[in-house]
Amino acid sequence: MAQRRGKVRMMPGDDRPRFGLATQAHLAYFIGMPPIALTLGHSPDPDDAFMFYGLAKELIPSGEFRFQHILQDIQTLNERCGRGELDISAVSIHAFAHLSKSYILLPSGASMGDGYGPMIVAPRALSRSELLQRTIAVPGKLTSAFLALQLWLGKPASEFKHVVVPFDQIFQAVREGRADAGLIIHEGQLTYRNEGLECCADLGAWWKETQNGLPLPLGGNVIHRKFDPAVRKQISDILTRSIQFSLDHRKEAVAHALQYARDMGIDLADRFVGMYVNHWTLDYGEKGRESIRRFLTQGYERGLVPVKPEIEFV
Repeated sequence: MAQRRGKVRMMPGDDRPRFGLATQAHLAYFIGMPPIALTLGHSPDPDDAFMFYGLAKELIPSGEFRFQHILQDIQTLNERCGRGELDISAVSIHAFAHLSKSYILLPSGASMGDGYGPMIVAPRALSRSELLQRTIAVPGKLTSAFLALQLWLGKPASEFKHVVVPFDQIFQAVREGRADAGLIIHEGQLTYRNEGLECCADLGAWWKETQNGLPLPLGGNVIHRKFDPAVRKQISDILTRSIQFSLDHRKEAVAHALQYARDMGIDLADRFVGMYVNHWTLDYGEKGRESIRRFLTQGYERGLVPVKPEIEFV
């Protein structure tokens, strides 16, 4: 018999009641059952640390749920969600095109590049045609940065040289000559000049200029479809409250996030957080949703995304 939210389910030959997750959640809250443990994946970066400050420090109520924070780089989180391993996670919007049968987007938690975003950097500024003849270090094939790179170059991955490198080792790969240029994400966008590198292209600026002012959709939070819609909404509201709490207690949240800021002082960390945790993060809004549709549809039309995406939000 199919499990239904809020209904007791009986198994054949078994008189013990079985409860759906929504019912378990309410029982846990009202009669003191152990809390429901959920895995929450996000990257060890200042913007995600800022976003989940209130939740990580238990400064906001989480009801009957307890969250196990799993800090891994975004490519690893993309891959783990591809195997259905995480309950809730940050993922690349590019990766979501591969995950939509198992996960649904949450309305909060977006990382949008509003006129800025992933950059291609090199020891000297290279043109698009020059980059097509060079090797580019990229932070993962499922990252939104990599999809944006292919759209900007006008070529699929099979038609230009690239090497996958952990995002925090891209500068080193360029410095050591393993790559001629690097596709940088996260705080590297603010520190690349310290490495003696020049910006060849800012993909967020390019997207905004060519897409009627829309922001470039980079990352979002997803929840597994195994949860009842009511439970998805409960969890979504908790995560949104965590983001709002951090925005309301910015100084304390930035201080917490600073421990994950590589090569950044508090002022630069605060600037970086402000780039990626803002009004877009509280809710995509219609412009944000349209940008996701457009980004993934263009990827599909050019053969870069395997299926035409169906964008659905909690």
